[in-house]
Order: sequence, then C-alpha cells, then structure tokens
Amino acid sequence: MTRRLTTLLLLAGLALLQASPEDAAAPAATDQTAPSYDMKAQSLLDLENVQKKFVDLANALPADKFTWRPVAGTRSFAETFLHIAAERYAFLGNVGADRPAGFNGKALEKLTTERTGIVDELNKSWEFTRNAISHMTNADFAKLLPKFGPQANEGDVVYLLVADQHEHLGQLIAYSRQNGIVPPWTAAAKQIADKKAQQK
Repeated sequence: MTRRLTTLLLLAGLALLQASPEDAAAPAATDQTAPSYDMKAQSLLDLENVQKKFVDLANALPADKFTWRPVAGTRSFAETFLHIAAERYAFLGNVGADRPAGFNGKALEKLTTERTGIVDELNKSWEFTRNAISHMTNADFAKLLPKFGPQANEGDVVYLLVADQHEHLGQLIAYSRQNGIVPPWTAAAKQIADKKAQQK
C-alpha cells in the first residue's frame, strides 16, 4: 500500500513538472472569464417568456380582482404587477441603464388598478429591460460591482432579476389559484392534452 501511494505521488509530481507555466496559471485566469453559455441570450429569452405570462395573466384576471390581496399588509394583484415593472427599472439601473425620469418604485406600485394601465406598465418596463440587456456586452456581464460584494458583477444583477421575476410569477399564480383562476398557459396546455387524449 505504501509503495503504491509513493508511486502515485511520484507520478503526480512528474505531471506537475511537465505542465507549462501557462497551464499552471490557467485556473486563475478562467475564474475571471465570462460563463461558457450565453447568459445574455438566455436571460432575454427567459425574461421574455415570463413577461408574456404576466401580460396573459393580467388580461385573464377579472377586473374586480386587481385590488384583491390575500391578507392586509400584502400586495394586491395590481400592486404586484406594478412592483414587477418597478423592479426591472431598479435592478437594471444598477448596471447603468437610464431609468425613466422621476422614477419612484413605491409610487409606481400605487399608480393604477386598471388592467390597461397595468399592462401598459408591464410592456414599457419590458422594453426597457430588453433594451438594457441587449446593449450589454460580454465584458459588461463580467464587470465588477464592488458595492454588492467583492466578486459581484453586472451579470449577477441580471441573474437576480431573472430569479426575482420568477418569484413574483409564482406569487401571482398562487394568488390566481386562491381565487379559482387557472393561469392561461396552464389552461392551454390542458386543452392540448385533452385533445390528444380524445384522439387516442
């Protein structure tokens, strides 16, 4: 056992001796590179899909439900939709995107309880989001943001925005289910499944 361990250590030592200086430095260098997948394209695709669900759900919601909230002190449907729009501006402002003049997230949440106004704000904030991320380069995604942590970068902000938007989608789905409302994409999937079952 001792002889085998000694042999393995010798082989490992030889391998290290044969490695070039570039090989030895490679791990440290790659720690600072952009991810191997295209985070920019993937985040835009993901956020676009979530945006469609927000708008579809807002359009499916009965008009009298926009002011509904599960308990006092929580956001209503309307406030949640508008909070989603506000957070897009808030997050991406941290990576240099120009927020609307006079932007106030808290005020935006209380802006309206009307479907048309809510959908309009979702669409405007989505255009802002798409434009901001589309204009980011790979170098921008890797750019450090020390105020958020020693290794935090602009890509982290986009990642957190994606996670945040999904969190609020889950919140709205829970609100809808509590009110007996089936999300439109779920209803559509069920129709397709039922149609396939009938054809068998």
